Amino acid sequence: MNAPQSPAALPPPAPTPTRAMLVTLGLVAAICGLLIVTAYEGSLSAVKENRRIALERAVTKVLPGAQKTVSWLALPDGQVVAGNADGAPAGALPFQAAYDAQGALMGIAAEGAAKGYADTVRVMFGYKPQCQCIVGIAVVSMRETPGIGDKILVDAGFLKNFEALDVRLGADMKALANAVKTVKHGSKTEAWQIDAISGATVTSRAVGRGIDAAAQALLPRLVPKLEQIGKAS
Repeated sequence: MNAPQSPAALPPPAPTPTRAMLVTLGLVAAICGLLIVTAYEGSLSAVKENRRIALERAVTKVLPGAQKTVSWLALPDGQVVAGNADGAPAGALPFQAAYDAQGALMGIAAEGAAKGYADTVRVMFGYKPQCQCIVGIAVVSMRETPGIGDKILVDAGFLKNFEALDVRLGADMKALANAVKTVKHGSKTEAWQIDAISGATVTSRAVGRGIDAAAQALLPRLVPKLEQIGKAS
């Protein structure tokens, strides 16, 4: 009887053909890619609808009574056109126009953002042309310290800053007459100042910087076109 071969004497396994391996990997990658694209396309409409609903709710919060909203873009050349931020040309500033039940322009809603204590604080603010002032804010996103930074959501004194925050343009219509500025709690003396929350100054200042930067960029393009925007309803 022949003795069994030792493991060292066994022939080596046949190598996997490189071409077959590459074809298999390519097929697996193609299937995975198809599944990802299919899932994305299938959920895209729902994502867009949820985004639209969230946007309308935010606009209604900063401009109570709004019955209809239309997305607009303020272009670098001074023109305004209907459209949203998706696929917007470089330098375009998105905003929402809000109309009442009769189709009259109630106000404008736009976003501002600035670095807070933990991360970027994004807010939406409502602007009314009649008073050239901001009449409400809503937080779009933030990750500030719970119980401290998130006071900007509920602090009555802080929210009072945005009942009529002055953002009127200067005589040359190129910038705000007075920059929006957050001041130490209890030291507000002007209509364009924001009285900070004691203990949450960093977040308070982020809100002020975000609003100021957005208003300085948007309003010089927006205000000269208010008649056009008002008729669009």
